[in-house]
Amino acid sequence: MSEPSTHDAIPDPLHADVTALLRAVHDALDIPYADTTEDNRIRARLLDQRASDTRIILASVLKYGLLSVFGVADAVEQLRNWTADRPVTYTPWTDRADQGGGRS
Repeated sequence: MSEPSTHDAIPDPLHADVTALLRAVHDALDIPYADTTEDNRIRARLLDQRASDTRIILASVLKYGLLSVFGVADAVEQLRNWTADRPVTYTPWTDRADQGGGRS
Protein backbone atom coordinates (compact mmCIF):
# COMPACT_ATOMS: atom_id res chain seq x y z
CA MET A 1 0.00 0.00 0.00
CA SER A 2 1.37 3.44 -0.86
CA GLU A 3 1.58 6.39 1.48
CA PRO A 4 -1.03 9.13 1.01
CA SER A 5 0.26 11.96 -1.11
CA THR A 6 0.63 15.38 0.46
CA HIS A 7 1.38 16.82 -2.97
CA ASP A 8 -2.27 17.61 -3.59
CA ALA A 9 -3.03 18.79 -0.06
CA ILE A 10 -4.09 22.38 0.42
CA PRO A 11 -1.24 24.16 2.19
CA ASP A 12 -1.79 26.07 5.39
CA PRO A 13 -2.13 29.77 4.70
CA LEU A 14 0.88 31.92 5.45
CA HIS A 15 0.83 34.06 8.57
CA ALA A 16 -0.43 37.55 7.70
CA ASP A 17 2.89 39.16 8.61
CA VAL A 18 4.83 36.75 6.41
CA THR A 19 2.47 37.54 3.54
CA ALA A 20 3.00 41.25 4.20
CA LEU A 21 6.79 40.76 4.11
CA LEU A 22 6.56 38.87 0.82
CA ARG A 23 4.36 41.64 -0.61
CA ALA A 24 6.86 44.30 0.51
CA VAL A 25 9.71 42.37 -1.12
CA HIS A 26 7.67 42.01 -4.32
CA ASP A 27 6.77 45.70 -4.34
CA ALA A 28 10.36 46.77 -3.73
CA LEU A 29 11.67 44.73 -6.65
CA ASP A 30 8.78 45.09 -9.10
CA ILE A 31 9.76 48.25 -10.94
CA PRO A 32 8.75 49.19 -14.49
CA TYR A 33 11.01 48.79 -17.48
CA ALA A 34 12.77 51.94 -18.67
CA ASP A 35 11.99 53.83 -21.86
CA THR A 36 15.51 54.80 -22.97
CA THR A 37 19.06 53.52 -22.66
CA GLU A 38 19.91 56.21 -20.10
CA ASP A 39 16.72 55.48 -18.18
CA ASN A 40 17.69 51.81 -18.22
CA ARG A 41 20.95 52.69 -16.45
CA ILE A 42 18.98 54.61 -13.82
CA ARG A 43 16.59 51.64 -13.49
CA ALA A 44 19.50 49.24 -13.02
CA ARG A 45 20.95 51.38 -10.21
CA LEU A 46 17.54 51.66 -8.55
CA LEU A 47 16.93 47.93 -8.77
CA ASP A 48 20.40 47.26 -7.33
CA GLN A 49 19.74 49.63 -4.42
CA ARG A 50 16.32 48.14 -3.70
CA ALA A 51 17.70 44.59 -3.95
CA SER A 52 20.38 45.53 -1.42
CA ASP A 53 17.75 46.98 0.94
CA THR A 54 15.69 43.83 0.54
CA ARG A 55 18.67 41.57 1.30
CA ILE A 56 19.37 43.56 4.47
CA ILE A 57 15.79 43.17 5.67
CA LEU A 58 15.63 39.46 4.87
CA ALA A 59 19.03 38.83 6.47
CA SER A 60 17.87 40.62 9.61
CA VAL A 61 14.70 38.56 9.80
CA LEU A 62 16.61 35.31 9.25
CA LYS A 63 19.72 36.07 11.33
CA TYR A 64 18.07 37.61 14.33
CA GLY A 65 14.97 35.45 14.30
CA LEU A 66 12.56 38.31 13.99
CA LEU A 67 9.71 35.91 13.52
CA SER A 68 7.49 37.28 16.22
CA VAL A 69 4.55 39.31 15.02
CA PHE A 70 6.25 42.57 16.02
CA GLY A 71 9.56 41.70 14.38
CA VAL A 72 8.19 40.86 10.95
CA ALA A 73 5.81 43.82 11.02
CA ASP A 74 8.74 46.08 11.87
CA ALA A 75 10.79 44.61 9.00
CA VAL A 76 7.89 45.22 6.60
CA GLU A 77 7.58 48.82 7.72
CA GLN A 78 11.34 49.40 7.33
CA LEU A 79 11.43 47.92 3.83
CA ARG A 80 8.40 49.94 2.76
CA ASN A 81 10.05 53.12 4.10
CA TRP A 82 13.28 52.40 2.24
CA THR A 83 11.34 51.64 -0.94
CA ALA A 84 9.47 54.94 -0.63
CA ASP A 85 12.82 56.71 -0.20
CA ARG A 86 13.95 55.25 -3.55
CA PRO A 87 11.11 56.09 -5.96
CA VAL A 88 11.08 55.50 -9.70
CA THR A 89 12.48 58.71 -11.18
CA TYR A 90 12.98 57.62 -14.78
CA THR A 91 10.48 57.47 -17.62
CA PRO A 92 8.86 54.02 -17.66
CA TRP A 93 8.58 52.20 -20.97
CA THR A 94 5.21 52.35 -22.68
CA ASP A 95 4.01 50.36 -25.65
CA ARG A 96 3.43 53.11 -28.19
CA ALA A 97 1.54 50.68 -30.44
CA ASP A 98 -1.17 50.58 -27.78
CA GLN A 99 -1.41 54.38 -27.96
CA GLY A 100 -2.35 54.52 -31.63
CA GLY A 101 1.22 55.05 -32.80
CA GLY A 102 1.53 51.58 -34.30
CA ARG A 103 0.81 50.39 -37.81
CA SER A 104 -2.79 50.02 -38.90
